[in-house]
Amino acid sequence: MNQTAMHSKNRFTVALVQDAPIFLNLDATVARAVDLVAEAASNGARVVVFGETWLPGYPVWIDAAPRAAIWDHPGAKALYRLLSRNSLEIPSPHFDRLRAAAGEAGVVVVIGAHEHRGGTLYNTVVTFAANGEDYVLHRKLTPTYTERLVWGQGDGSTLTALETQEGVIGSLVCWEHWMPLARAAMHAKRETLHIAQWPWVRELHQVCSRQYAFEGQCFVAASGCVMTKGQVLAGFDSLQEAANEGEARAMLESIEGEDDTLLLRGGSCLIAPDISFVAGPAFAEDGHAASAETIVYGDVDPALIDEGRMYLDSDGHYSRPDVFRLEVNTRALSNVVDV
Repeated sequence: MNQTAMHSKNRFTVALVQDAPIFLNLDATVARAVDLVAEAASNGARVVVFGETWLPGYPVWIDAAPRAAIWDHPGAKALYRLLSRNSLEIPSPHFDRLRAAAGEAGVVVVIGAHEHRGGTLYNTVVTFAANGEDYVLHRKLTPTYTERLVWGQGDGSTLTALETQEGVIGSLVCWEHWMPLARAAMHAKRETLHIAQWPWVRELHQVCSRQYAFEGQCFVAASGCVMTKGQVLAGFDSLQEAANEGEARAMLESIEGEDDTLLLRGGSCLIAPDISFVAGPAFAEDGHAASAETIVYGDVDPALIDEGRMYLDSDGHYSRPDVFRLEVNTRALSNVVDV
């Protein structure tokens, strides 16, 4: 990426999608994503954002099912197998359909996905350009806690950003925002809009996202999802093979609560460089999930970035390269290398 890339001087609208995916069903969730992109674009959005691993849903059982981490547990193994078979491959027809949706709507689409690559799953952000052709990937560098039961680690080759007509758009996933050097590497890309993906944007995540906006002097779209236990079970039941996967369903059923129990509560918002909320946060309340299953819209005004950098430019006048230096390994790493 051109390190001197500039942002547009024009305002533009960002749409943050909080609708639940069709849990574990990649085909149905891709179709839902295509519809939501078209809806957001028709309402004037130039950038459409989805939450962490929205394709086909954050693996809520790793946090909420009591026996998810038991060695050799049949339910955990079955859910992982089903998730693997319903994860995004790049390239693939599913990937091409998403890329085409961005191009047809003429918008940038940023979507979190379980990516199936080789024999491993990755927590991946795909940013599709509005031309329907270009894209960049970011694979989460360090899965957090129980997430290590599901995902492998990314490397520096996908610590990327995309130059668009609206400016530079970059992303990090969830607790990567507490990796100071990852933040520094992204600030050097001079983002106009940073996408902060979370399962849902709880209070601690709001604090972190607002801090990133000020430190990077950029707008931050903090994107989460709303999902109930009933939606998790309904998505699972929509799979063709679901009837033969009793152990997997039993693990999902073991999650505490009733069908209307909220597992993810949304909280999506757009944050300005001065940490004020431009839009949101929109939280779901118990028994009222539908009220927050929505698209949150907000406008980015690049003038606020120019003004804010008078005070703070963490990769410019407020840095000390004579004292500190960060080296980023951007090579793609592989276990086997032909020489």
